[in-house]
Amino acid sequence: MDEKSTCLQAGLDYTVCSWNSQFAVRSQGEEGSIRYVRGRALAHTFYGRFTRRNFLVMYEYIINLHMHTPYSDGRSSHAEIAQVAIEAGINGVIVTDHNVWVEGPQGYYGEGDRRVLMLIGEEVHDQTRNPQKNHLLILGAERELAMFAKDPQQLINAAKEADGLTFLAHPVDPESRAFGEKDLSWVDWDVRGYTGIELWNAMSEFKSLLRGKLPAIFHAFHPASVAHGPFDAALGIWDELLGRGQRVVAIGGSDAHAMIGRLGPLRRVLFPYEFHFRAVNTHIYTPEPFSGDAVNDRRLVLDALRQGHAFIGYDLPASTRGFRFTAQGLGSDAWAGDEISAASGVTLQIKLPIRTECRLLKDGEVIKTWREREACTHITTEPGIYRVEAFLFFWGKRRGWIYSNPIYVC
Repeated sequence: MDEKSTCLQAGLDYTVCSWNSQFAVRSQGEEGSIRYVRGRALAHTFYGRFTRRNFLVMYEYIINLHMHTPYSDGRSSHAEIAQVAIEAGINGVIVTDHNVWVEGPQGYYGEGDRRVLMLIGEEVHDQTRNPQKNHLLILGAERELAMFAKDPQQLINAAKEADGLTFLAHPVDPESRAFGEKDLSWVDWDVRGYTGIELWNAMSEFKSLLRGKLPAIFHAFHPASVAHGPFDAALGIWDELLGRGQRVVAIGGSDAHAMIGRLGPLRRVLFPYEFHFRAVNTHIYTPEPFSGDAVNDRRLVLDALRQGHAFIGYDLPASTRGFRFTAQGLGSDAWAGDEISAASGVTLQIKLPIRTECRLLKDGEVIKTWREREACTHITTEPGIYRVEAFLFFWGKRRGWIYSNPIYVC
């Protein structure tokens, strides 16, 4: 009998990690814990705790989203992007070309363990607007919706009618005067009914650092120096929206184009796709493993994003795989994105892949900070919107590493 079956028979709470997914079973338990590491090509780690409760099973997958192909302003084909994603070891990519939904490339690429799921969405904006603000990422609609671009609310409504998810792309996108790049932030904040926001956009952050030729050259040749975390303004907007009672799912996006940057005799690919796939990712939790069937697994990805069963992980300094933010209450459990009753108290549990700085926020305010910790616990009876941020040092600076979606304690 394998470890998983043995564990289930014994009634253990455990986590098993592998290169392409992480199996996590969590339950409130009693008495004792065990841990062992079983080595293979990659180590599998097992954490156990005796328990007498039912299991809530979730599987973790790494998705990189918001990227472009030659159908709009990117450089690589769908097949080329898929191959790079396989080499980077992620599980899925979501391509979102500007104002065109490309039918056909969706599905699995590769074979066996070396494969990746590709989904096709769209980034829609009004091309007649100057500047071209209000970019909307649409996932899962499976139809062209660019004809609704002039009216963001109508666009959101049309995507919803098509069972699509909608995310406000790069809600904060500062201009770069040195290179004539305009501010393309989201401005129509009266819209309603969207799924979430792209809290961390990798290319917006790069753009914000282009204050002159020397910084541009430095960051173009040292892309690992760029990422620090979501803009404070974006975090503030998200917390404000959540505080108004809106359920707003946060995702991280690459906004990958692999553009060629030219400055005099210098020529450089600005952030190849492979770099993006190893940097800002959206990790999702699903209640069942990917089956290898593209239709089924597409549903799992979209459902996870819809429910906020996800976190943003900056995987370049260290893998964020294995992060957990969960809650246990009286007879109920919750993952990030879920709601749980405050009656009789709630235990919030945070598990980090490595020891580092972590802080817990309630209603947008930091209520507790831990340093050099791998596991953190907070007990509360207070309703609120709780989320987690984690940080580590990389390239000599403190940088954002993990941003969870909230647990709603009611």
